[in-house]
Amino acid sequence: MSVDQETPAASARLVVMGSAGLTEGFSLIGAEVHAEATHEVVEEVLARLFREGVQALVFLEAHLARGHGVWLNRLRNEGGRIVVTELPPLSAPEHYAPAVDDVVLAVLGPEALK
Repeated sequence: MSVDQETPAASARLVVMGSAGLTEGFSLIGAEVHAEATHEVVEEVLARLFREGVQALVFLEAHLARGHGVWLNRLRNEGGRIVVTELPPLSAPEHYAPAVDDVVLAVLGPEALK
């Protein structure tokens, strides 16, 4: 790769949606934050990112990540240039269980996560 070519990571956007307390720290490192976002805001932002054709890493606080919007479902299933993942709630991280745990338990059984 020549020096004048831009690498994909250099143009990727970091987007964070969740409670104000959670998003505040991400804003300090230059992330695009949407504090106190609703499921509707998540859908609007994801649709905009898709239409703009950008690469993005999108962090959603758990309650938003477990929604079922059209764009959220589409981007989760497609994968590719917009990656959506979830963050534990700031107020109770010790009670957080990632959604993937259910899949692991279903496939490998209850002993898999011990």
